[in-house]
Amino acid sequence: MQKLVLLVSSLAFCLSVNAQTDTTTQDLGEVLIQENRIQLPFSKQSRNISLISKRQIETTPARSLAEVLSFVPGVDVRQRGVTGVQSDISIRGGSFEQTLMLLNGIKLSDPQTGHHMMNIPVPLVNIDRVEVLKGPASRIFGQNAYAGAINVITELSDNKYARVQGYAGDFGMKGLNFAGSLPMGNYKQNLAVSYDDSNGHWYNSDYQVSNIFYEGGLDINERNELKGMIAYTDRSFGANGFYSSAFPDQWESVQTTLASLSHTLNLDNFYLNTRGYFRRNQDEYVLRRDEPEFYQNFHTTDVYALEANGSFQSMLGKTGFGLETRKEAIESTNLGNHDRVLSGIFLEQLVTIGKKADLRAGVYSNYYSEYGWKHFPGAELGFQATTDLRLYSGYGISYRIPTYNDLYYVGPTNIGNDNLVPEQAQNFEIGAKWSKSGLFAELVYFNRSTDNLIEWTRPDANTPWQPQNFSEVKFNGIEASLNYRVSPNGKTLHIKEFNLSYNYINADLINQPGIETRYALTALKNQVIGGVLIGIGQKLEWNTKMRNVERMNQDPYFLLDMRVDYNRTSKIGFFAEASNITDTDYMEAGTVQMPGRWFRAGFMLNFE
Repeated sequence: MQKLVLLVSSLAFCLSVNAQTDTTTQDLGEVLIQENRIQLPFSKQSRNISLISKRQIETTPARSLAEVLSFVPGVDVRQRGVTGVQSDISIRGGSFEQTLMLLNGIKLSDPQTGHHMMNIPVPLVNIDRVEVLKGPASRIFGQNAYAGAINVITELSDNKYARVQGYAGDFGMKGLNFAGSLPMGNYKQNLAVSYDDSNGHWYNSDYQVSNIFYEGGLDINERNELKGMIAYTDRSFGANGFYSSAFPDQWESVQTTLASLSHTLNLDNFYLNTRGYFRRNQDEYVLRRDEPEFYQNFHTTDVYALEANGSFQSMLGKTGFGLETRKEAIESTNLGNHDRVLSGIFLEQLVTIGKKADLRAGVYSNYYSEYGWKHFPGAELGFQATTDLRLYSGYGISYRIPTYNDLYYVGPTNIGNDNLVPEQAQNFEIGAKWSKSGLFAELVYFNRSTDNLIEWTRPDANTPWQPQNFSEVKFNGIEASLNYRVSPNGKTLHIKEFNLSYNYINADLINQPGIETRYALTALKNQVIGGVLIGIGQKLEWNTKMRNVERMNQDPYFLLDMRVDYNRTSKIGFFAEASNITDTDYMEAGTVQMPGRWFRAGFMLNFE
């Protein structure tokens, strides 16, 4: 804790010294948040949202999106290995099943299991920004956006460019990434390819990960645009301790394919986007790597979806509307063959109240073939107290249906429960945002009351885990954050970015006598995140990141990471990264021992 206090004090001192002279700021307030219907600038949002910019992605000591997300306030990342080979992401104390991942607004949830949520077929080098919406998002994105949603955004460029990045490091780690843009008249296109592998940081933790991503867009005229996307990821990895410590020779191979086609009509006061997409996930799981006949599972899930989302402006304000239909199917040697269909209707309204207040309210009505109709109302009220200060509050209902793993899995250490019912929650938050001259501060309190929480339990270590519904569980917490961002100012030594946040989460779920729970009582409790990006001259950047993490019923741990970039935006650049500089002994998920101090370094080539 003394290390933490010392580092925070040093960062705060550096900020106070430089803030007096830095006047050039980087304003993210007008970044348009990419929701599917009513889209508002970041500064006008009445919700708790974190933005990860491209510069932050490029300068963070991280080799994967999961590692980047680990520095976002209120987000709990539990990796089963380095560079995000397999990761679970949760928000505000929720489980990994309660977070919805999206790519450009397309849902990536897998009906088999939430463990596949981070199989995102986009190399890190091609991501433009990431939007993290905390709290209920069912009204905006549909079911499974239970505790929050993470939208990964890519952008088509008007300019030609090519970027190559390579690296190597401890554990035999190496990787090569390419991203390029080749616009031709009214047609824009991006291509990105990446490959990463490692011998692993401990026994049976080697991995190989490949990604390919292509996106194209045709401007038919000023009002009509077509976009298409096709992407594929292939990841195979030794899974020692991933799901059970009893079988250290576990191995898994996962392939995910994603394809989409969309049309956008944009008139003066009317916007409509229609799209269809397909997602396939193939999962091979072996309990003994060199003896697959002992226990082996094959799962293939297919998702087919059609969506129409739009908005129009009238005397009443801005109205958003949407329709969706989605079929989920699985063929599995373990879970059996199943399918289910959902349909959904979105409707919301944004109105201004006087000169300073606005109200955004709506409802998502969802029909599931297995559970019938469910309705998810929600509303946010915002008040612009001053030019710099915005107050807000919100309410929403969220919902999640069990995955096929929850319902039907049969194995030596896990058994499903086909009597499960969906979980549902009522959510409330109240907060304040203050922004001025590159400084942004936010304070928010939230409360989530869950009915029929799905949690894996067991009576003792000799009995397989099995999920059950808990009648009612309440989560509440606070988040306080401070961010400072400026543009380069030409000084020899200056702070480009500073951030500091604190999160506290409390859950009233207590263990029943003789019952052990797997996830809920290891949720995030205390989290402190800090970082400072320092510019040294015109070519050198030094980023320091720290985290102090405490989960319920577990010991806290402190992590310190650093990255140095030289010539990052020039034609030839170099970088070096160090993770867990404090050589902390810790685990994030399962029984996987995370590595101690480790290093990697690489190069960047930029051609425009």
